[in-house]
This record gives sequence, C-alpha cells and structure tokens, in this order.
Amino acid sequence: MTLPKTPSFRLDGKRAFVPGGSRGIGLGCAVALAEQGAHVVIAARSKDQVDDAAGAMADAGFSAEGMALDVTDLDAIKALMADGDFDVVCNSAGVARHMHSETVVPEDFDFVVSLNMKAAYFMAVEAARNMAKRGGGSVIQISSQMGHVGGIDRSVYCGTKHAVEGFNKALAIEWGAQSVRFNSICPTFVRTPLTAPTFANPERLAWIMDKIKLPRVGEVEDIMGAVAFLASDASALVTGTSILVDGGWTAG
Repeated sequence: MTLPKTPSFRLDGKRAFVPGGSRGIGLGCAVALAEQGAHVVIAARSKDQVDDAAGAMADAGFSAEGMALDVTDLDAIKALMADGDFDVVCNSAGVARHMHSETVVPEDFDFVVSLNMKAAYFMAVEAARNMAKRGGGSVIQISSQMGHVGGIDRSVYCGTKHAVEGFNKALAIEWGAQSVRFNSICPTFVRTPLTAPTFANPERLAWIMDKIKLPRVGEVEDIMGAVAFLASDASALVTGTSILVDGGWTAG
C-alpha cells in the first residue's frame, strides 16, 4: 500500500510581497511566509517602519527586504507586479474610519474605498497577470469577518470587505485556468497597537467578547498558519474562498 503524503507548506525559492507588512497582522504574515523559506518583500508608506521590520526579520535569520510604497499609486503597483516575479502576494494594507453612517462624508468614503477595495483589486489583477506568465501563484487578501457580517460604526469598512470577498470569487473563476489562486483570510478583532483603543473601551470589549464564541480575542499568531497554508502547495486546490479566523463570531 502506498500512503498519501501531505503536500509541503514550504516556500523555498519563492518570492512573496506583503504590503502593510511592517507591523501588526501584516508583519505576522511576512514572518509566516519567511519561516517557510520565502524571500519576503514588505511594503508600507513609511520607509522607517519597513526598514525596521525588514531589519528585524533579517536579524532573525529570514530573507527579507523593505520598500516604501503607497499601494494606492496604481502605476507604481503595476510596475512592481510586472517586474517583481512574485509567487505570493499577501495584501495586508488596509484602513478603517469607524463612525456612524450618518456622519460619513464623501472624503471618508473615498479614503477607505481607495485603499481597501480599489488598490486591493488592481494589485490582485496585476499580480495575476505576472503569475499567469510564470505558471501560477497565490493572491491572499487580509479581509475581515466584517466581510461576512455587519458591524457597529463600520458601514463603509464592511462594504469594502464584502467587496473584497466578492471580487476574489470572480477573479478565482477568471484566472483559475492559469493556476492563479485567490483567497482571503478574515480575522476577528486581533490584539495589535492599532486595536488597543478598542480593547480599552469597556463597552466595545463587552460587545466583542459576546460575539466571539471562544473565550479570547485574536492574536497575530492566530493568522500566521492560515497565511502559510494559502501560500503553499498544501492549499493547491483552494481558490475563491475565505478562511474565517474569527473565534466563531460569524457562526452565530
């Protein structure tokens, strides 16, 4: 009897691009990919932040470099995707302006949509264009549980994340024949410096803990296994779907 063998999670010889990779969830994604052997290019608008993150990863023995980049600059993204020869793109760049729908003005709407939806969409398409020429690849969007449900003071944010879930499915269909895969990871509230004010608000914390079925909030490490899985051959037949790392939030 010949026993089946689990496909490898290793990414040796692969190149990965992680915008938003200088801190928080994005840094966790970058480290997860580097741990599996990928060379990781992290990007953010702040050169100091990407240099610090890439330096810390290099000091830990990983293959990493940083670049200053505004992902809403679509010409820069197109050029980078054409020349970067990335096997994996894990987009962790995103923004939120949480407010009641009654107070949202067009400037707030455009700001969130331009990064969370428009930049994410065109980055994915340009990545696919290059991956298709090279035999395939994996595009991972760091979406949100809010791409599957609604949330207080999050109408625009939820709209952009629902959009990511929708266009991922369409892109998976369009590019499947070229072996380019599109998936998302949808975290619940994860403990990072950016979410610290939310967790410090007793009312918001009570709301979060009531919704999460497991008895804790998310940590950056909770996202890392899903990233390694979706980037690797272990998920070779997985496309057009999402992994909900939400502690059971959306199950209820």
